[in-house]
Amino acid sequence: MDIIYTIWLRSMKRYIRSKSRIIGSISMPLFFLLFLGFGLNSVVQIPGMGGDYITFLIPGMVAMSVLFTSVFSGIQIIWDKQFGFLKETLVAPVSRLEIMLGQTVGGATTAFIQGMIILILSIFLGLKSGNVLGFLIAFGFMALIGLAFTAFGIAIASKMEDMTGFQLIMNFVVFPIFGLSGALFPISSLPPFIVPITLLDPLTYGVEGIRYGLTGVSQINPLICLVVLGGFTVATTFIGAYLFRTIKS
Repeated sequence: MDIIYTIWLRSMKRYIRSKSRIIGSISMPLFFLLFLGFGLNSVVQIPGMGGDYITFLIPGMVAMSVLFTSVFSGIQIIWDKQFGFLKETLVAPVSRLEIMLGQTVGGATTAFIQGMIILILSIFLGLKSGNVLGFLIAFGFMALIGLAFTAFGIAIASKMEDMTGFQLIMNFVVFPIFGLSGALFPISSLPPFIVPITLLDPLTYGVEGIRYGLTGVSQINPLICLVVLGGFTVATTFIGAYLFRTIKS
């Protein structure tokens, strides 16, 4: 546990010292909230949401912030490879599983904080939710998204040596995951042939879980969301741990 804590603490210190990273990670979700949310709020009607589009949009933007921050935490693995820190860590008499878990928990924590920033800003932008239990449910799904996609990013980064290539591949993967998650528009409004693809997207269940916590309404049963996203988190953690163990020291 000391190894996991030490690596987690290193991730926290790097995150706190990088003000540009904090600002950059919230800029796109905040842009969507301000311009897309307020721009379409008066013209887009969401059934079951009282016609308030920005309330519908907020859970998706929280999930977006967590997703992008967690996935790109994997770039720290490549950074550590290039500067020799990872090699020194791998030859130390510690378990590679502990190293990977420390990286995963650290990345998930920073992603959770980024999601919290968007959530706090959303309260000032019109989010109306005084349910403490609802916030706790949303926090739980945010944590699962962070853990799942940080492990996913680490799994990809474990097999790569170039930061630019990692960014290109992750952009190619992450944007479809986000676009198909129902974060911007209701699943029920999508063309029938896209709905099955959307239901195969693990982020869909995270978005709907957060939406249920913040608004009390979701298009998928929250228990199903918890089971699917929880299973995906376990799967990506196992895969990430396996691929991380194959890194040559």
